[in-house]
Parts: sequence; structure tokens; C-alpha cells
Amino acid sequence: MLHTILGANGTIATELIPVLQSNARQIRLVARNPKPVSGAETFQADVLNREQVFQAVKGSEVVYLLVGLEYNRRIWKAGWPVIMQNTIDACKAAGAKLIFFDNVYMYGKVNGPMTESTPFHPTSVKGFIRAGLDDMLIREMNTGDLKAIIAKAADFYGPRATKTSVAGILVFDKMKKGKTAQWFSSAVQPHSYTYTPDAAKALYMLAMEETAYGQSWHLPTAKPALTGKEFVAIAAKYMKAKNKVQVLPTWLVKFIGLFNPVMKELGEMLYQTEFPYFFDSSKFEKAFQFRPTGYEEGIRQTAEWWLAS
Repeated sequence: MLHTILGANGTIATELIPVLQSNARQIRLVARNPKPVSGAETFQADVLNREQVFQAVKGSEVVYLLVGLEYNRRIWKAGWPVIMQNTIDACKAAGAKLIFFDNVYMYGKVNGPMTESTPFHPTSVKGFIRAGLDDMLIREMNTGDLKAIIAKAADFYGPRATKTSVAGILVFDKMKKGKTAQWFSSAVQPHSYTYTPDAAKALYMLAMEETAYGQSWHLPTAKPALTGKEFVAIAAKYMKAKNKVQVLPTWLVKFIGLFNPVMKELGEMLYQTEFPYFFDSSKFEKAFQFRPTGYEEGIRQTAEWWLAS
């Protein structure tokens, strides 16, 4: 039973690989420059290249689409639809099941908890792009030609989550360097965070459950959501750092975005930190009898990794 990971060098793939290994699965790691892992096959491919994706997926039973593109709306608009279509067609040709690791940008600003039934009302360019990807995959699932799952996570944190985790960049990395932790827009609004080891375990559980296909699932995420101040306070305790947070107000981030491309891209997503951000994974928790790792424990383990790295 070959499990193929597209985007094998990323944060979620790093957590998924040991899960697959512990379940004695045959693994193929696909990336432009895949890092070798003992016992796993590596396959060099560019997911924007249709023929290479077909070859990478050939012979697979399950394919995990965990690709991450540069955080740039122009790159997303040009690349993501191509990647999704390549992956869909390759999985159909191979008779493989597809697990797409997704985010919540397509929901836009939501009053109340985000659930699998929350309608798509994107308020950002990247949100419209993600909504389009989901629509592509939902159409394929509805025709019955492809067995697929859309697995959504909130913003995430965890051991080994560095460049792709806002909490990793603004909290743990800052604290390790002896600097003050930072937070976007408001440190008093609640904000859900998915713990990456939980997300990886859940992806495998979904992949192995036939009844899970043809649906969207929210990956297990602890409740209640923490405010920025609460998150930083727990991190400070385990990082042995000062419990202080510097808030980067929305106007400042957008001003810096006039000169800094990364900040410019973040600007359209700041509604997620200006207002309450509640991510509800009750559907998964109930179906799989899964209890998400609590923030205290998750932050402790994350801090231990940062201090040891």
C-alpha cells in the first residue's frame, strides 16, 4: 500500500512521515529536491509539470497533497489551479485516493465557529484562490470519479513548525533569540491553533477510513481558543523567557507592506487576528474518538523542541 506525499519537505509532511513509518506503510516522498528518509523512496518532480506528477503518483494507493507555494498571491493564482488539476488527473489515472491538506481562507471573516458547513465567503485574493481549489475537488468527488478528502487546519504550531508557522516565527523563534514575542493586530482576540502532530495523525486516520471520503473534515484542534496574551504566557513559561508581547497593529503591517513583499501579502489576511477566530473540529473528534492535544501540552512540547534545536 503505497502512500505518496506531494510536498514531502514541508512541515506537515515532516510529521506525517513517522506516522506512516509506525504503521509500516510504503512511502514515496515527492518534491523538487526531496530529502532522503530511511526506508522511504524519493522521487524528484515539479508539481507544476503534468507528466512528472503522473509519474510521481503512478502505483500509489493514497496521495497526500501537502504542497506549499511561496506566500504570494500572484504565484498562488498562477500555480495552484495547475497543481490541483495535475494532481486530480494523476490520481484518477492511477486509481489513487487523494487527501488535500487545506486551510480556512475560503471562509473569510466568520462570526462564530468555523465548521465544515460554513459557507465560502472569501474576503482576500488568496481566499478566492483556495475556494476555487476546493470547488475543483468537490466537483470531482461529486461525480464519483475520484475518492478524495479535503482536510482543513487552522493556523498551526508545533515542533519543527518554523517558517510556515506564524506562532513559530513571532513567538518561539523570538523567545529563543531573547527577543520580545510579537502578535499581529490584537493580542486579546481568541485564535485557534492546530497542533501539527495531531494534524498528521488525523490525515492518516482519514486516509484509512473509507467512509471519510467525499467529505471535508476539520483536523483536530483544541478548545477553547487562546488569546495572543494567553498563548505567549504559556510559551514564556516553557521557553524560560519574558512574558511580554509586542502587538503589530494592522495599520503598521500594511504600511510596512508598501516596502516589504511579505508584509504586503500578510495585510489582506489580518482580519483573522483582528477578530475572533474559532475553528471547530467536533466532527472529526466525534467520528474518530480523538482528543486534540491541549494548548498547555502542545506549547510545552513545541518549546522543548525549540530550546533543543
